[in-house]
Formats: sequence, structure tokens, C-alpha cells
Amino acid sequence: MTRPIIVFDLDGTLVDTAPDLLSSLNHCLGVAGLQKAEPAELRRFVGMGGRIMIERAFAAQNRPLDQAKLDELLLTFLDHYGGAIPGESKPYPGVIEALDRFEAAGYTAAVCTNKYENLSTALIQGLGLAPRFAAICGQDTFAFRKPDPRHLTETILKAGGNRDHAIMVGDSQTDIHTAKAAGIPVVAVDFGYTDRHVREFEPSHIISHFDELTVELADTLIRASAR
Repeated sequence: MTRPIIVFDLDGTLVDTAPDLLSSLNHCLGVAGLQKAEPAELRRFVGMGGRIMIERAFAAQNRPLDQAKLDELLLTFLDHYGGAIPGESKPYPGVIEALDRFEAAGYTAAVCTNKYENLSTALIQGLGLAPRFAAICGQDTFAFRKPDPRHLTETILKAGGNRDHAIMVGDSQTDIHTAKAAGIPVVAVDFGYTDRHVREFEPSHIISHFDELTVELADTLIRASAR
């Protein structure tokens, strides 16, 4: 029998990476002569990887950004961010206990994120969580990334799972749209990195703490999606 699988987004879902993302973004903005971004602004910038985060930060200050400069700043961002992993990033409250529950219930766990794979792996290893996941798939793992549903379905396959026995957990419109397009139920956390409340995107369920992410909830959503 195929083991059920639970797939997590990373930034803003499993791990609070905001302090380190903001630090590296502001390093780039400083190099470019722009004003630093405020913590509250980060929610508007993240979700699609470092390149788009930089583009959004420039757009917020109405500053032009050509492709060559963006490429240069992305390298600056990645160098700064990668050199500090795991930095101040840490799992959200209840994450470890939730992973324990699902492991005990026979679930496989995986990560599907728009962070680069090497940075995702370094972060998860740095936090001591790597043995928890059968696959860690980033924006460059495949030739496509979220919101393309294949990013999620291929992550499931790589982890040895079956999409018919899968559930996703994320924090953003991107995650919710990805799961819906794949026909997979999605639980949205309401404490992540999005400037619009996740209820607007109509996920299968919303939680405010990982204590609410129970095996019973996941089983129920998976069964309902199979009807």
C-alpha cells in the first residue's frame, strides 16, 4: 500500500526565514543605492524566489532594473544569504511535533519550494531537519516551478509518493493555486508571507498553528479529494 505523503512549502510555512531574507534583500538594495525595505514589506516581495523578490523591491520604490543589473544583484543576494544559513531562521512553533505525528502515522514528508534547491537543502540541514524529508525540491530542481502543478506532482514522485494520497501545506496564493491545479488538497497557514489573507484563495483548510495540523485532518482531506 502506498504511504500517504505530506508536502510542505518552506519559507513562511515550515521555517520563519524572514529575518535572513530581509537582511540579504537589504544588502542588495544597499549595494544598488536604494532604501532598505521594512519588515512589513517583505510579505509583498517573497514567494517566487530571490529574483522576483528583488524585482518587486525595486518596483516598490519605482526604480528601473534591467536584466543585467538584476542578474548581478541576484548573485549578490545568493552569496549573502547562502553565507549565513541558517542564520536567524527557525522552524515555526509546533513544526517538529507535527512532523513527529505524521511520521508516526506512516506519512512520507517532502518539501516543494521556490527557493533554490541548494539553499533549501542547506537550510534544512542546518536546522537538523534533513532526515525528515524524502525529497527537497526547489525552483531549479525541475524545468518548472510553482505555480506550475508539475513542481508539486514531480516532488511527490521523487519522494516515492502518489498524488492520490497527498496533501500540501503552504502559506501563499502560489502554494494554493499549485495544489489546486494538481488536484491535491491544500492546508494554508495564516501566519506566512503573503500580503493578502489566505482565505481569499480558498484553500481546503486554514490553520493558525501547527498544533492544528493533525493526521486526522490530513486523512479527511485526502479521502474527500478522492471522491
